Parts: sequence; structure tokens; C-alpha cells
Amino acid sequence: MSPFGIQLTRGFLPSDLESEDYPRYEELERLGALEKDERGLLKLRSLYRVGRLWIDREGRGFVEGEHKEEKDLFIEPKDLGDAKSGDEVVVKRIIARRGRPAAKVVLVSRPEALHLIGYTHRDEEGNFAVLHIKTAQPIEARMPGMDLKAFKLGTVLFIDALSAKVIEVLGHLGDPRVDERISLLLYERQDDTFPNDCVEQALKIPDQVLPEELEGRVDLRHLPFCTIDPVTAKDFDDAIYLDLATHTLYVAIADVSHYVPYFSPIDKEAKLRGFTTYLPHKAFPMLPRELSENICSLKPHVDRLAFVSKITLDPDTLRPLKEEFFEGVIHSKRRWNYDEIDAILEGRRSHFSDTEQRILDWLLPLQQMTVRLRKQRLKKGFDFRTDEVKLAIDPEHELKETTIETGTPAHSLIEECMLLANKAAAKRFTGDGDAIFRIHEAPEMSKIEELLEELATVGIFVELHDEADAPAAIRAIQKEAARMGLEAEVDALIIQSLRRAAYSPFNVGHFGLGFKQYSHFTSPIRRYSDLILHRLIKADLQKDDERQEYLLRNIEPLCVRVSELERNATKAEWDFRDRKFARWAARHLNERFPAQIIEIDLEDSDKGATAILECEMQGIAVRLDRYDALLFDRIEIKITEANIAQATIKAEQTAKISSEEELVTSN
Repeated sequence: MSPFGIQLTRGFLPSDLESEDYPRYEELERLGALEKDERGLLKLRSLYRVGRLWIDREGRGFVEGEHKEEKDLFIEPKDLGDAKSGDEVVVKRIIARRGRPAAKVVLVSRPEALHLIGYTHRDEEGNFAVLHIKTAQPIEARMPGMDLKAFKLGTVLFIDALSAKVIEVLGHLGDPRVDERISLLLYERQDDTFPNDCVEQALKIPDQVLPEELEGRVDLRHLPFCTIDPVTAKDFDDAIYLDLATHTLYVAIADVSHYVPYFSPIDKEAKLRGFTTYLPHKAFPMLPRELSENICSLKPHVDRLAFVSKITLDPDTLRPLKEEFFEGVIHSKRRWNYDEIDAILEGRRSHFSDTEQRILDWLLPLQQMTVRLRKQRLKKGFDFRTDEVKLAIDPEHELKETTIETGTPAHSLIEECMLLANKAAAKRFTGDGDAIFRIHEAPEMSKIEELLEELATVGIFVELHDEADAPAAIRAIQKEAARMGLEAEVDALIIQSLRRAAYSPFNVGHFGLGFKQYSHFTSPIRRYSDLILHRLIKADLQKDDERQEYLLRNIEPLCVRVSELERNATKAEWDFRDRKFARWAARHLNERFPAQIIEIDLEDSDKGATAILECEMQGIAVRLDRYDALLFDRIEIKITEANIAQATIKAEQTAKISSEEELVTSN
């Protein structure tokens, strides 16, 4: 359900609504569909329901109930109005024939899509159409005063889904520069241009900490904080310091909430974006760069405001003895990158300045502590081998090369510190609708059973009796995979069988990490979820009941919003990657490559299999309609189709590759 749908169901104040939802609220008021509850909040009357609309082939509609005890509502074609299948709608119950629960649509509360992306196309018979860029199905599009047939075939159009009018010509499929626009717009991601009022607000913020801003803050500028980030990082969310004498870890996080007031232009835009989107060649930030790369960034050698998590650890068990949060000011003494820290840990660097040595005096013991912390964590959580494929894009926007980025000791050092701070933040709350939690539910039994069935084909046999056995089953699978040298391949399948992590006001724990409580506190520059949590903690610390009431009244729709925005940001990143892979494949049609089968659909063999190419470009997946191989087998394939519009690659198997690396020709 959409954030607006949740507000209609749970209750809201008109001032809580997003600007795009306000006209819909006014229409519901006009219809008399809203009433006040005992809290003084507006919500739908009992005769109304909000839900997703599905329309069958006969044109009849159905709206599912939110709860299992609610029956689906039937909607006659004449009562659908302008609603389309997939839209979220508000319906009013009516008396239907034969006593069947029925309703009519009174409002589209959220269209399935506001915009579409299409491209001009002619089929083999010469018929012209505008095709949807993801589905290749014909869609309606019109451009006043312009015949779309006059455009070169492959012209990419940005279309208003409701009116079918072309808003913008994005470019041509033959130009790789169009991929960026397609991937961002396809998943409603914004580019790096911010509205004027956001930029004006950002420019008014001083580029250095003012003396009056220090009032009431804990002064930590004397402590040798440092940051550790990727070489290419431009914004620094977090800085760390360990007091060896007391085993107290300080995790200082950029105090974004100080610079981004509620309801300000920057706040509204940050809520709209939700997350920074990272494409290989460029980042599209959640906050204006004037903030994210300047006053909010914990740069070295300058004063910076921070929101600090202070965690005192038991020196023997490393369990937290005391966890505090407060507003502070720090002065980072050094900006390290991961490569530098790894070089030090591996003994490849031994000469340091006085400042560097002062930091290393506590950083090296901290690294040893994080090794122990990680070992403890993995007794309940999981370690999945998720090597990340990094793409390099050349000046012509073509794929230049790929590299595999693996976790290193420096990455693990920072990760364990951030996990401690995130857990500490989550433990401040009860988990009953009073905060924003990062949750990861246990996997469904059916998914684990499907995984075990698939792995049985390659000789991995593990028993599963009930849902409580899932953690033990996954560990047993990983143990067998390691014995067979298939850790990375099997971990990829395990991850596919798990539920997706999300944000929720109700804590159910984090299955993957093995934590009872977990949230996101450490990246407010690039995640709106963390900014929400900072505000909640500050409202609690400052006893600001008004702000706390506002945040908690809207916490469920906020969680739904950021979860959806996170999914869209990830989809945009994957879509861009697949488009670059498809363009590479188009230049290698009919060429042959070794490949490994990584996925087979056991339920429907007609769906074929997926294989990963083994070539200089790592991570490229191809679809095989027909194959003669088992899961994880190595084969030879020939690329037969590279669809740049749909960002897909098809191939056919030409041979098997035996364990002795000999090719065996397929029939």
C-alpha cells in the first residue's frame, strides 16, 4: 500500500500529506468519504476501502483486502471509472447482485505509473508502434503537431502515462548516452540538478561551523578522530575514535538534521529522493552537493558538527556496557582510504607522521577488536560472499572494463563499528511502532525448500524440518558448498531465496545479520531513513513531544516510502548496468565464450537457464532458452541476441566444457 493509502487507513492530519496527495484528499472530503477518529485524525469511513486494483480479461475488477479476514471486493466494468489494472484505488462498497461483496471506484489514490518510456519501432511487416522499453508491448503516445513516424526508429520518448502525451524526447537507442536518462526516469530517480529553492537554501548555510552552533554540544575536537572511505569518496558520513583506556568507541556521524530543518525545501527534496543513486560514472545525491560534499561532510582538519554514538565495551566480551547518543563537534585529524589502511595492516607501510601514529595507536587495536566482533556476530548471522562487479565507463559512455570489488580488513573494520552504532540506535526503542527499524524477516519455508531442491541436483543435500531450522540449514548448505568449492555460486542462490530487507516501524529483527534489533543511523547524507532516525533520537533526547508525535504519526507511511525509494534506486543501478552489458554484447554477436550455469528454473523448464560469461567483462548474464547442462556446469555459448531496449542478452549453448577443460560439442 502507498504512503497515502496507509494514511487514509491509519489516520492523518491534512498537514501531514505530501503536496501531490493533497488534491486527492480534497476530493475525498468532497465525497464525504472521511471522518475523524477519537484521536482527531482523519481516516476513511467504514464503507470505503483503499487497495490495489486488478482487472481480468473480461474487464471485471477486484480489490484485495488488506487483512486475510477481509473479502475481495468485486467491481463491475461500469464502476471502474478511469482506473487501470495495477492502480491503487479508493472504492465504496455497494449492494451487488447475489450478495457478492462489491464496490465502485471513487478515486485513483495512486496510479501504477505516472510516466512511461517508449521507443519508436517497426515490425517485420512494416507496422509502426511505440513500444514500452521494458516490456516491448505497444503503448499509446502522441505529440501535438508532430507525427511520431517522422522520428528515426529507436527514438526514446518520455510519456505522461495518464494523457499519453510525449513530455520529452530523451535521445536514441543507438547513443549510449541515453542509458543514464532511461535508467533514472524508468525508476523515478532524480538527476543531480536540484530545484532553485534547494540550492538557494544550501548556499545560505555557512561553509564552516559557527561559534554559536557549539552551544550545548560536547566538544570532542581534541580527540584524534579519523575517517576511512573509498578512494573516490567525496562525502564522509562517519568518523571513528577508540579510547583505549576505557574501551569506549565513538562513532561520529554527520549531523545532517542540524542543517536540514523539517519541511524545508532541502528536506522535501531529500524525502522525494530518499537515497543517493550510484551509477558507475556518477552519483546522483540525495542532498545538494553544497551540503553533502561540504559542511555536512566530515572532512579532515576542519570543525564539523556530529551526532555521536558513544559505546563502552566490556574489554573481555566486547559486549556493550553503556550506549549514549549526543550532539557534538569533532575535528577529524586524518582522511584515510581503504587501500591505505589495508597496506598498513599487511605491513606494506611502516613510516608515519606523528598525527598518523597517534591515530594508529588506537586504530590498530580497534581493528583487532573488530575481528573478534565479526567472529562473534557470525555465530548468529551469516557471511555471504557477495563480490561486487564494478563497471568503468569510457568518455563515450560505453563499457570500458569491469573489476571485482571484494571486502577487505579495512572494510570490515568500518563495517563492525557501524553495526555497533546501528544496533545501539535501534535498542533505544521498543520496536512497537515507535521508530524506523531495518528489518530482515526469516525466509519463507517454500523458498528454502525450492533452494534445497535446486541444490540437490548438484549433490548438496540438507534436511529442513520447519522454519526454525532455516539458519542451521543455510549454514549446512554453506559448509557443503565450501567443500565443493562453490561458495560464491551457492551464496548467490541463498541470497535469492531470502526476503528483501526493508524499513518498518515494527521490529522483527534482522535475519541476515542475526540481530534482534537493528536500524540505519550511520549514513544520513545518502539515506533519508537515517535522517528520520536522527530526528527521532533527538526528539527523545530533547523531550520534544510535538516533533516526536508528528514523526510517529507518520512513521509507517515514511517507512513504506523509503523502502520503495530504496528499491527504485537499486533497480535504476541494475538497469544501467544491464544496458551497458547489452551494448557490449551487441558488439560481440555470434562470438563464443565459456560460461557457467548459475540458475535453472526447475518449476518451468521452458523458462530456460541463466549463465554468467567467463571473459574479460565479468558479471555479464545471458539467458539460454535451450541447454543441455546442470546447475553450475561450465559450457560454451554463442551470443545470439542483444536487446538494447530491454537490456537483455540471449545466447545458445554450443558445447559442454568438461572438468579437463575440453570442449564437448552439443547435439
